[in-house]
This record gives sequence, structure tokens and C-alpha cells, in this order.
Amino acid sequence: MTQDREVPQGRLVKSAEVAWEEWTHGARFGSRYKPLGKLAGGSHVGVQLEELAPGFQSCPVHYHLLEEEHLFALEGSATLCWGDQQITLVAGDYVCFPAGDARGHALINDGGVTFRFLMIGESKPDEVCIYPDSDKIMVRAAKQVFRRGGAVDYWSDEPGRPGVR
Repeated sequence: MTQDREVPQGRLVKSAEVAWEEWTHGARFGSRYKPLGKLAGGSHVGVQLEELAPGFQSCPVHYHLLEEEHLFALEGSATLCWGDQQITLVAGDYVCFPAGDARGHALINDGGVTFRFLMIGESKPDEVCIYPDSDKIMVRAAKQVFRRGGAVDYWSDEPGRPGVR
């Protein structure tokens, strides 16, 4: 017998009942996700169930100055680009990206099946994010992305990774 219960300080989210949200940028970047933390009422920590389809990269290579991120692999496999390393992640793998760790990171699904994972991270209004491959800086409080000399578009000059469309 199941019992309905009130969840203190938020609400219960049944992930199977949450619709997927999708985004893409060109043929290279894109994923789909369920913003579970936000739907449960979270404001300081984000939790997303994400899927990265074959042939896609999760985001530009980046690192955070103030926010810590955590990734837990659920299904499939993907390549974690982390600084100069390329590491294969499979179900059950867990990784933490500490705030200020200057090794930029991103995921590439170069396999044949969807990679499903949980992404957990802080959400700070004064965050600064560095994009080492494209020499950009995102300043959340300013709602701007900058390069030496001024503001630029978020996707400006994102270089390709070998073997990725």
C-alpha cells in the first residue's frame, strides 16, 4: 500500500512524469533534460536528469570559478574531456568538478547509444565561468559573455573537437 506524503521544504517530483526539454546549437551541441531540482523547489542546487545523444557534445568546454558540479553516469557511455584527458564514463561512474579547477570539462557522446546521467551543481548569482577553448568568460551577474576587448556571443568561435561533427 502506498501512502501520499507531504515533502517538507519542497515537493516530490516523479521524474517519469516530467516532460523532456531539448536544446541544440548547430549539429554539434545539444541534449535533452529534466530540471528536477527546479521542479522540486530547489534554488541553490540544480539537479538535472540529462541525455546526450550519439554524435553530440553537452556544452562548450568550461569550468566554474565559484560553483561545484557533480556528474553521475546512469546508462550508456560518453567521453569526458577534462583538461588534457579524455576519459570514458560508463554507468556507475561519478565525478566531481570542484569550483576553480581550471581543467575545462565537457562530454562528447562518440558512441552509438544515448548517454544518460545526473548533473548536480550549485547556482550562484555571482558565478563566473571560463571557456578555455574559445577564450571567453561568462559573468552571470552581468548576463554577458566577454572576451578580451568586450562582450561576445556565447557561441563565438567554439572550436571543433577531433572526430565530432
